[in-house]
Amino acid sequence: MPFQWPVRVYIEDTDVGGIVYYVNYLKFLERARTELLRSHGYSQQALAAAGTLFVVTRTECDYRKPARLDDELLIEVEIEKISATRVTFLQQIVRSSDSVLLCQARVVVACVSAAELKPQRWPATLIEYMQCNLRRS
Repeated sequence: MPFQWPVRVYIEDTDVGGIVYYVNYLKFLERARTELLRSHGYSQQALAAAGTLFVVTRTECDYRKPARLDDELLIEVEIEKISATRVTFLQQIVRSSDSVLLCQARVVVACVSAAELKPQRWPATLIEYMQCNLRRS
């Protein structure tokens, strides 16, 4: 089962027509990945203080249907692929009221050192968690 994080659409997320502005879907996806880490005891602030940062190196988004003002959304996160320095996440945004798929995304996140911004290995305990939760096709 993928990790899920609920989000409500507020006026600040929409354009003048009350439809979610496309770039805000990326913010929703980011929040869900952050909450996935937090739910397993990993604070990005603590990781940064320890010299580890995560940077998005690639995104692919398919926008299928619009989300609108006051919609309740469910953001899903699955781990597709893992390497020593990169993790690929598959994510979906679904409207909670009718389970309609609004957006699908593939996001590649690299681990870098805070001091040099050069690739480094993901923390071992985090990689272990991700390997245990790797998507099984």
